[in-house]
Amino acid sequence: MFAVLKTGGKQYKVQAGDVLRVEKLNAAAGDKVQFNEILMVGTTLGAPLVDGACVQAEVIDQIKADKVITYVKRRRKHSSQRTRGHRQQLTLLRVTDVLAEGAASTGVKTAVGARTKENA
Repeated sequence: MFAVLKTGGKQYKVQAGDVLRVEKLNAAAGDKVQFNEILMVGTTLGAPLVDGACVQAEVIDQIKADKVITYVKRRRKHSSQRTRGHRQQLTLLRVTDVLAEGAASTGVKTAVGARTKENA
């Protein structure tokens, strides 16, 4: 069974055993996390989310994406140039389970983005 989940402003179609690269999450390698924003499970379509559905995953590692280089050159009288590089921080996940119902009773930590403040 597959599911479509939403995290980091993006949507991913996943099934058990898939390996994903998502925006950085607050989790260490080896942790189990659960995604609760599920848009679709199998043939069940949410409006906008499917109630009680979740996707569980195991964090493999915290990685960085390939470097993206931006180059800007201004010409004519005020010629200048600038080169900048950026490496996006990502979390590598392996999807372990897709649950159509029973998300609240699993006891697995909810996946939270690295820039999101947790209410404690």
